[in-house]
Amino acid sequence: MEKKALGRGLNTIFSKDTLLSIETLDERKEIRVDLVIPNRNQPRRRFSQPEIDELVESIKHNGILQPVLVRETPDEKFELIAGERRWRAASLAGLQTIPAMVKQVSDHEVMELALIENIQRSDLTVIEVARAYQRLIREFSLTQDQLSTRVGKTRSSVANVMRLLTLPHDVQEFVESGSLTLGHAKVLLSLANVDEQQAWAKRVVQEKLSVRDLEGLLQANPKQVHREKRTQSKDPNVANVEAQLKRRLGTKVKLTTGSKGGRISIDYYSLEDLERILEVILR
Repeated sequence: MEKKALGRGLNTIFSKDTLLSIETLDERKEIRVDLVIPNRNQPRRRFSQPEIDELVESIKHNGILQPVLVRETPDEKFELIAGERRWRAASLAGLQTIPAMVKQVSDHEVMELALIENIQRSDLTVIEVARAYQRLIREFSLTQDQLSTRVGKTRSSVANVMRLLTLPHDVQEFVESGSLTLGHAKVLLSLANVDEQQAWAKRVVQEKLSVRDLEGLLQANPKQVHREKRTQSKDPNVANVEAQLKRRLGTKVKLTTGSKGGRISIDYYSLEDLERILEVILR
């Protein structure tokens, strides 16, 4: 994944009219560890225990050098916006309090901050990033172009990551756990149907095939790969409409035209994927 634009910091990610900026944060405070609750919008699902253990040892020797970011809740607790690993490690290290910056922000801002903070630290798996992108597009009513500006990525990079959500759920799990790489996933996206994607994903995991191995085996089975040449003879106007719809919906779209009308076919690969597409269409 690209990291080119991620060094700018949270304060430069948001536009001037965003309520939250680093310069307007409250002063650093010490708050009780047991009053902190996890961020319900946290896009990260997996935490590496060895990394947590290393952070615990660092905190025992050096303390917490960077405060967590929180917001106060109606029941006088503090919900994490950014810094969940530090909070977990502080608790395991036996600290009673943790340094924090307290700011009241909306749910949308919390989710956006949590996503960008994790991306900047490379803490999310590519599937977690894809799901977080999907959620930001849904809940902020963003286009992929607008989202790419928010997260400091190119539009093509955002689109390519979101395409991973068209893979079957079990294949996504392989990618999320590290059993398949992003390179494997991109190759699997070229397969003609879900059954083939699942079968080849399992074979890659079982036989520990490299991306090059997978590409070589698929070249020996060309019938299983999408044949892009078929679209070359298609009316360029039809092809352009299909391309626009594909970018907008993040899935395969086929436009069939006739003398008096036509049909639009939209592919989806899970109920969650269908829900995502419907929200894009209906909003």
